[in-house]
Amino acid sequence: MILKQTKLSGWVKKLDKLAVKKYLEKLQNEICVTLSIADKNSFLADRWERAEGGGGESRLFSNGSFIEKGGVNFSHVFGNSIPTAATIKRPELVGAAWEAMGVSVVIHPSNPHVPTVHMNVRFFSARKGDIDIWWFGGGYDLTPFYGYEDDCIHWHCSAKKVCDKFSESLYQKLKKNCDEYFFLPHRNEARGIGGIFFDDFNGEGFDKSFEFLKDTGDSFIDLYMPIVNRRKNTKFGNKEREFQLYRRGRYVEFNLLRDRGTLFGLQSMGRTESILMSMPPLVRWEYNWTPKAGSREKELYDLYLKPRDWVSF
Repeated sequence: MILKQTKLSGWVKKLDKLAVKKYLEKLQNEICVTLSIADKNSFLADRWERAEGGGGESRLFSNGSFIEKGGVNFSHVFGNSIPTAATIKRPELVGAAWEAMGVSVVIHPSNPHVPTVHMNVRFFSARKGDIDIWWFGGGYDLTPFYGYEDDCIHWHCSAKKVCDKFSESLYQKLKKNCDEYFFLPHRNEARGIGGIFFDDFNGEGFDKSFEFLKDTGDSFIDLYMPIVNRRKNTKFGNKEREFQLYRRGRYVEFNLLRDRGTLFGLQSMGRTESILMSMPPLVRWEYNWTPKAGSREKELYDLYLKPRDWVSF
């Protein structure tokens, strides 16, 4: 995406930050209500404040009918000096005042046949002198432990429909972004089957960019819950559970070593408990483990942890 930078005039004055905040709070509520009904379980709501400016509310799920651990976080934070994680690609923003708000969702299911899922939608703005810079970002990605072709096709075809409302060429760009971003170079493998990922999204102006953010957030439940409902009652044993815990280790490695959102949150002195909400409840590492040839575990590596054209598939 082309990042627009402009002086405080014209359409920059039309930024409706309050509308963004209201939408994000509404999105958090709607996702939590849906998950609570589906999981047959209530959530813990934890409102917090940030000493440096702003705050938010974390909502935690645990030990429900299909969610082993999950969270749906809303945050709205600001400060006078932008964290390093946000200036690596934008050195001109060093020392700028900034503001960020967003909703982040991570679900770690108890059944290994139900994939872990992540969704995030956010808005960021920064000001330095007479220059205002803003953008939207977000997306969603799916991390299965056991691969199912129909789940992958549903996930990516549904994501493409969301993108096609904005531009018929957008899905391929955002899928490529997602494949490249959710990749562990130290393992030379993908975290999952991807989805869509966007950042610096503002090239069409505020209203249209905001509309795409809303389409992304509103579509999340429709993408994920059909997969949950297909797989949540699938029988599994200790072997599948051990593999799930092993693969969760990759999730932890990515979030702590590679994820810019995690780094931004920690560098901005955000609330650590909420930032690390994305960590799974249980995980294991095993030295130099490799899957057996012909196994379902090996199939995940060979067929699913590599970028594929699931829409045409």
